[in-house]
Amino acid sequence: MADIEEIGKQLRARRRALGMSQIEVAALNRINRVTLSRLENGKVPEIGIRKVMAICATLGLELTIKVVSQRPTLQDLVNEQEA
Repeated sequence: MADIEEIGKQLRARRRALGMSQIEVAALNRINRVTLSRLENGKVPEIGIRKVMAICATLGLELTIKVVSQRPTLQDLVNEQEA
């Protein structure tokens, strides 16, 4: 289960991999750079899901929802290994 800290880490890693600055990503999403920094560090007090989805789209990512199962499927393990 991903929490806000994990989401933030993934966003930061992807942004860096793309060679983008926080200022660039923040400007493209019409948010404050400080807000993006707090999100990336899991310290944002509140942020709307639409904003998170927009940031993901800017970075070529998507949020997904799945049913939580007790055991991962073989496909889950393969996907995790590929990521």
